[in-house]
Amino acid sequence: MKWTDTIDIAIALADTMPDQDPMAVRFTDLMEWVMGLPDFADVPERCNEKILEAIQMAWMDER
Repeated sequence: MKWTDTIDIAIALADTMPDQDPMAVRFTDLMEWVMGLPDFADVPERCNEKILEAIQMAWMDER
């Protein structure tokens, strides 16, 4: 997965952290969690607030 795979990332986060409220997550934590996903393979420099927000919203939709 890459940073732009927001829906795939959201699905993976929903599966690995089912009890976590996506709206209560700080972007710094979210970035670390995404980079820690087993199928994630991208560099931190490609991440930005807009991408993290898109991941957060997609994660909310998955819940």
